[in-house]
Amino acid sequence: MAKRGGYPGMGMPGNMNQLMKQAQKMQKQMEDTTKELEASEYTGTAGGGVVKVTVSGAKQVVSVSLEEEVVDPEDIEMLEELIVAATNDALRQMEEASASKMAKITGGIGGMGGGFPF
Repeated sequence: MAKRGGYPGMGMPGNMNQLMKQAQKMQKQMEDTTKELEASEYTGTAGGGVVKVTVSGAKQVVSVSLEEEVVDPEDIEMLEELIVAATNDALRQMEEASASKMAKITGGIGGMGGGFPF
């Protein structure tokens, strides 16, 4: 004879409703945090601050700032490398902030698209 209250191993129906409510709350928090992150800006630097690149949380370059002394027509390659380094620094900051904020919401259950550990 089957036990009352649902299928074995599936828990009580009330528990499933609570789980669904928690999942919906987490989804709403993730959507809000994503909007907040996309509106944020992160500035990376290179060459001791002579090159600054600002990116948005939506992974768009917002601005590039160059100090006058870094602009040497005889050494364009160095300037290009500094811009790449500053851009990568800004993107790294953005990714770290995103991962940190999402981990607070998910409680370390695999992150965005990482799946659940069970």
